[in-house]
This record gives sequence, C-alpha cells and structure tokens, in this order.
Amino acid sequence: MSKAFTKEQEGSDVYDELPDRPVSSNNLVTERGLKLIDDELAALHDAHAEASAEEDKHRLARINRDLRYFTARRATAQLMPATDQTEEVRFGNTVTIERDDGRRQTFTIVGEDEADPSKGTLSYASPVAQALMGRSEGDLVAAGAGEAEIIEIR
Repeated sequence: MSKAFTKEQEGSDVYDELPDRPVSSNNLVTERGLKLIDDELAALHDAHAEASAEEDKHRLARINRDLRYFTARRATAQLMPATDQTEEVRFGNTVTIERDDGRRQTFTIVGEDEADPSKGTLSYASPVAQALMGRSEGDLVAAGAGEAEIIEIR
C-alpha cells in the first residue's frame, strides 16, 4: 500500500477538512429559537476551549464545523415577532389538525434549528408546515400519505 494512504501529508491537518453543514438561505426564528442558537454557540465556545487544552484534533474539527454553522445561523437569523393572528396559519402559530385516521396532533410552527416534531414543533420549511401555511380552520391539507383538517389555530 502506498504511504499516501497510510500517512498524513506533512503540514496538513485532515481533521480541519470536515464538510460544512448546509445552511439554508432563509432563517426565520422565534425568540426561543434565537436563544437556542445563542446557547449552542456559548456551549460550543466552551467545548472549543476544552478540546484545545486537551489538543483533541478530532473533537476540535467537529466543534469548528458546528461553530461555523451556528455562527452563520446567528448572523442570518430573522427574528419573527410572536403573532396574535389566528385567521390563517402563520409562522409561530400552534395548529391542531385531525388526520383522516382520526388522530389529532398539535404543532407549533418554528424555525429549522428549533424544530422537533416529537416535542410538537415543526420547521416552517417542512412539508406539513408548508401545507398548513396560509390556510384556515376547517381547511383540508395534505399530511403525509393522507389528508388532515385544521381544527384550531392559536
């Protein structure tokens, strides 16, 4: 086997070459979402200092990649004020739907970094949120393989 495949080239650090996480062009955030980004940045800075002190190149590469990502997300964050509007589904609304199989689900439409469907938050960029946006109570929307009716908008 060639030494090129078994030994790092002198002067290069392959750990700095981790690919960047993709950053979407729109970055709408709630107040909570902005705080989550700020908290993540603070934790990453602390982790960076720790990994630097330990000279852990693998960990530093991951932390540096995540720092680039969250720094870009913070720089492009567009804070969306909370809305009292409940006539049509908008960013920040909490929406209850009833699926065609009878299940009721409630989601709050939030930014990408804040979304966690298992905890009831959906990214505004998700297919279900996109189907809900601009719709009103009583409207039918595509939801997965079936349809759902919008029951409530808060």
